[in-house]
Amino acid sequence: MSTAPRILVIIPAFNEARSIGQVIGDIPAALVEEVVVVNNASTDETEANARAAGATVLREPRRGYGRACLRGIAYAREKNPDLVVFLDGDYSDHPEEMTDLVAPILRGEADFVVGSRMRGRREPGAMLPQALLGNRLACFLMRLLWGARYTDLGPFRAIRFADLLALGMEDETFGWTIEMQIKAVLAGLRYTEVPVSYRRRVGVSKITGTVSGTVKASAKILWTIAKYGIKARRVRRPVFEKSASGL
Repeated sequence: MSTAPRILVIIPAFNEARSIGQVIGDIPAALVEEVVVVNNASTDETEANARAAGATVLREPRRGYGRACLRGIAYAREKNPDLVVFLDGDYSDHPEEMTDLVAPILRGEADFVVGSRMRGRREPGAMLPQALLGNRLACFLMRLLWGARYTDLGPFRAIRFADLLALGMEDETFGWTIEMQIKAVLAGLRYTEVPVSYRRRVGVSKITGTVSGTVKASAKILWTIAKYGIKARRVRRPVFEKSASGL
């Protein structure tokens, strides 16, 4: 990779008008080539505020976190960046920590990096009990089934673009993050985690902020684990390589 890698940021956003400008404004401008906000059927001023903050705005009219990410990837194919960074538009992540997030990839030590909120500084109340429990369970199951050494399903993540395309991402809703992590292990990517900070989001979470959202997300995550667990058994894959993190 060249000394000046081309980094594209993808932010899926549904009704994040109050926070999207802050998210874009805190991204290290010298680090990234382009910030792309995917307006996922918002009914507020998300799109206008994102444009005003200097982002490229795409539209994905079908609701779904994964659908918004897939729309961003389709656009990234035209740009062919070296790295893609994903983060949420609710200002719970700390975009200024992006430099630390991509560092293991730039040093040639990893292909895929997850920002771990479990290992970083979390503002009290930033992650609700159901989110903490769900993360622990999902990571436990990934370790049990594939030896994966993850501590979080954090949305703040970076990956080499060529590797991202090779994963063949498919999930259109709540299973997006865990699908990427499972497929990274199955593909033998060098993966690691870096601690990231996490604060109370602006507004109410569309997932853990409601009972129905929590149930739907939990069911989809468990279904995704089961889906790839069954596939792995069918093909009798060998023991996977250790992660770059050595966790």
